[in-house]
Amino acid sequence: MDEQSVVTAYKRMAKSYDRVFGAVFEPGRQLAVSKMGCKPGDRILEVGVGTGLSLVHYPEDVKVTGIDVSPHMLEQARARLNGDAHRISLELMDAQALEYADNSFDKVVAMYVASVVPDPAAMMREMKRVCRPGGDLFVINHFSRDDGPIAACERMISPISKLVGFRTSFPLGEFLSTAELDSVDIEPVNLFGYWKLLHARNV
Repeated sequence: MDEQSVVTAYKRMAKSYDRVFGAVFEPGRQLAVSKMGCKPGDRILEVGVGTGLSLVHYPEDVKVTGIDVSPHMLEQARARLNGDAHRISLELMDAQALEYADNSFDKVVAMYVASVVPDPAAMMREMKRVCRPGGDLFVINHFSRDDGPIAACERMISPISKLVGFRTSFPLGEFLSTAELDSVDIEPVNLFGYWKLLHARNV
C-alpha cells in the first residue's frame, strides 16, 4: 500500500463511500466520540476524516480539525459542514507527517484509517506527537483474524488491497507492537465486533 494507491482508491470511492460504509461503521463512530468525554474548548484532531460522517457527533463547544490525504473525500466532507465551519476545519494532509506543532490537541482519533496508511507506525508517532501529554488517543479499525473462514478470506483478498483501499491482513498484535501505546483499552464495535476501538492515554 502506497500513498498514490490510497488517493486513487478513494477518488474512485468518494461519492459512494457514505452509501457503502455509512451505516455499517456508524456504531463505532458514535462510540468513539462518546468515549472521548469531550469538555468545552477541547481541541480534537480526527486523522483520516474522510467524508466527515463522524462530524455530526462532536459537541458544539469543541474545536474539531479533520485531515485527510484524499481531496475527493474532503470535498464530500466540506459539503456537509453547513454552518459549522467556525468550529470545524478540514485540511488536506498526510497522517504520517502532520503539519501541527507538538501538543496541539487534547484528543486525537483515527477512525478506520490505520490499515489504509502506508506506514501505521508513522501515523501513530505523529498522533502521539501532536497530542498533549495526558491527552487521549483513539483508534478504530478492523484487525485480521488468525484463523477461521474470515481469516482465509482476508488472506485471499490481500493481494488486491490497493484496489479496495486498505490492508485486509492487519493483525492487532503487530499494530500494538509498533504503535507503542500505554495501557490500551480495547472494545469490540460494529457488526459481530469485528472492528475494535482502542483507547490509550498519551504519556
